[in-house]
Amino acid sequence: MKKGYKDLLAEANALVEAVDSAEAGRLHAASNVVFVDLRDPREREREGTIPNAFSSPRGMLEFWIDPESPYHKPVFAEDKLFLFFCASGWRSALATKTALEMGLENVCHLEGGFSAWREAGLPVEAVVVKAKG
Repeated sequence: MKKGYKDLLAEANALVEAVDSAEAGRLHAASNVVFVDLRDPREREREGTIPNAFSSPRGMLEFWIDPESPYHKPVFAEDKLFLFFCASGWRSALATKTALEMGLENVCHLEGGFSAWREAGLPVEAVVVKAKG
């Protein structure tokens, strides 16, 4: 049976924990929480990000989580809570489900995404574009 994005989102949202912007704001100061920004670099440069968020473009997530991958990022091997976010909460719901399936146990995502964070008046920092060359 064919599944559309709405089906995939419904499945993800039934399985993963979502936190609202108020709870995410409380978690932001905790040393055992890693905020993971799934948005692509252009989105981050245009809109900014949550301070100290780890940037993991959605297309690289599976490769960066898997310790067997040549692209593995050590941050995903840490014993922390991973709070995924995107622009509106769709990509992060799917990513959180994927992370659970890959063995990360302590994961959640930001309901409403970066948009909800910003609308709640929570801190945003500019993303500095590194010069090439």
